[in-house]
Amino acid sequence: MIYIIGLVVAGLLLLSYMWVEAHLNRIVTQELEIKDLPESFESYRIFFISDLHNRLISNKILSKVKNNVDVVVIGGDVMEKGVSFEKVNENLKQLSNLAPCYFVWGNNDYEENPKKLEKILQGHHITILKNGAVKITKANESINLLGIDDLSTENASLEQALDSAREQTKILISHNPDIQYDLPVSNEIQLILSGHTHGGQIRLFGWGLREKGGTKEVNGTKVVISNGYGTTTLPLRLMAPAESHIFILKRK
Repeated sequence: MIYIIGLVVAGLLLLSYMWVEAHLNRIVTQELEIKDLPESFESYRIFFISDLHNRLISNKILSKVKNNVDVVVIGGDVMEKGVSFEKVNENLKQLSNLAPCYFVWGNNDYEENPKKLEKILQGHHITILKNGAVKITKANESINLLGIDDLSTENASLEQALDSAREQTKILISHNPDIQYDLPVSNEIQLILSGHTHGGQIRLFGWGLREKGGTKEVNGTKVVISNGYGTTTLPLRLMAPAESHIFILKRK
């Protein structure tokens, strides 16, 4: 009997820990060395958040980011089927108030009503990067921010995004990090920011269904994968804590 009670208590403690890990409000601050980064963009600060799903962004996050970044990048999945558009609207309003804001589509963003979501994004003056690029200028120097449609669609085109990018420094936003496998051996992209995997969300003994968040290099391109801010299916995480990011660009 005592053994059974011990197992139940241990199980409840584990579930509590998993719930807490899924609802953390961490901002991971990281310096990223970028080849050919223009001098004016030294210490340029990007707030990156992806995979909100059903979470409402905490004021703890918003207060730490406000007046502390140059740009906001939303890496997709701001919602999923069943999430209210009122919650989505509130999240996007808060993010758009922080700094100029850019968005790429995630697979779950298409589940409910993508036209309505697009209208909300436009209403908050959030730039949608869909197989295209924008030029960001600072002190007469520029970089390109590129974005592609989610890889689950038939419309995702890295080639089309690159065709509209003319600056030497190119930062690609792709919800799904699997774009890393499509990179040519010689490519013009210095940095990729992505999410989607939730870091596996629940990892056992270091193993998860998807790749854990982190930074690596693929064919000379720095690839960053975020664990993401929210969860899907279960509001639980284990060894893949919820996170958002402030990336500080540094000249290499």
